[in-house]
Amino acid sequence: MDSELACDFYFGDSANTPIKQMDLDSLKGFKKILINKTVSRWKYYWLKGSAKLIFKPYRYYILSGGSKYLSHWFILIFAKILNKKVIVWTHGMKGNKVGVAKFLDILFYKLSHKVLLYGNLSKNVMLREGFKENKLIPIYNSLDYLVQKKIRDRIGPSSIYSDHFRNNFPTLFYIGRIQWSKRLDMLIEALSILNAKGNHCNLIIIGKDVEDVNLPKLVAQHGLEDKVWFYGPCYDEHKIGTMMFNADLCVSPGPIGLTAVHAMTFGLPIVTNDNFELQMPEHEVITKGMTGGFFKENNLESLVGKILEWTNLSKEKRNQVRNDAYEVVDTKYNPIFQLEVLKKIVS
Repeated sequence: MDSELACDFYFGDSANTPIKQMDLDSLKGFKKILINKTVSRWKYYWLKGSAKLIFKPYRYYILSGGSKYLSHWFILIFAKILNKKVIVWTHGMKGNKVGVAKFLDILFYKLSHKVLLYGNLSKNVMLREGFKENKLIPIYNSLDYLVQKKIRDRIGPSSIYSDHFRNNFPTLFYIGRIQWSKRLDMLIEALSILNAKGNHCNLIIIGKDVEDVNLPKLVAQHGLEDKVWFYGPCYDEHKIGTMMFNADLCVSPGPIGLTAVHAMTFGLPIVTNDNFELQMPEHEVITKGMTGGFFKENNLESLVGKILEWTNLSKEKRNQVRNDAYEVVDTKYNPIFQLEVLKKIVS
């Protein structure tokens, strides 16, 4: 966007999640950090300094976020008056709101020129609410694809897990922040059941414990210390890619977000829960039976069954899954595709 669309960028000062801010100095179009203010006990917000931007000589505005931003409403309304176009880049509607909240969402998106969506689930919900299809554009999501693809082309099979675990059992994989909502306790419980029944598996967990979940204590209670590798945080894409390529299955019992895109970039199938109203939109990268599967939310027996299904693939099937995963990411879940979507809108 910075090099090909000549954008000016204004960023909020916080994301309400413990993620590192990008290096804004790398953007030649970076203009300013805006202060995000909470303006009511119902968690409505005002992005201080954003509203007046509608009076600058821009033709198009891209807003991230939804109807909780009162400053976005100001921009949308005045864009209509000034004959400017506002594109909203958002999760859209998920079908889990009713009454006033639902009405406000519909009105908010009706005021926009286009709605960029992270997936098709929200598009289908909004079509049922009467939105025109040409207004709703799935743009999906992406990571550092160009770097990751170069790494993917260089890596291959390695003995990383047999060297560490001293066995050749299938290896389950998780990467991301360690939080209660991710239900990694379920994954430990499932691992315990699998090993107790003779379906031996290993597990590697990459990420930082940001909520004092204390998974090592649970692992010790189940006597799984030799089967679980707490790798800790890792930001080296070559190391991550090597570990993903050589693992057997990515498992995220709670909502899965960009972990899904990350895993499939390196050909790793995924199992996550089937509560799509509460899932993150990136779960749509999974094609059931082709690149992963879904277990019944909070159902341990269902999770164990899905892990068994996906850790017993033939070599030929595993290679097919890997190639199918590559194709999905290479086709849609990358910044090249996203940039083309944006170019078509503003051309």
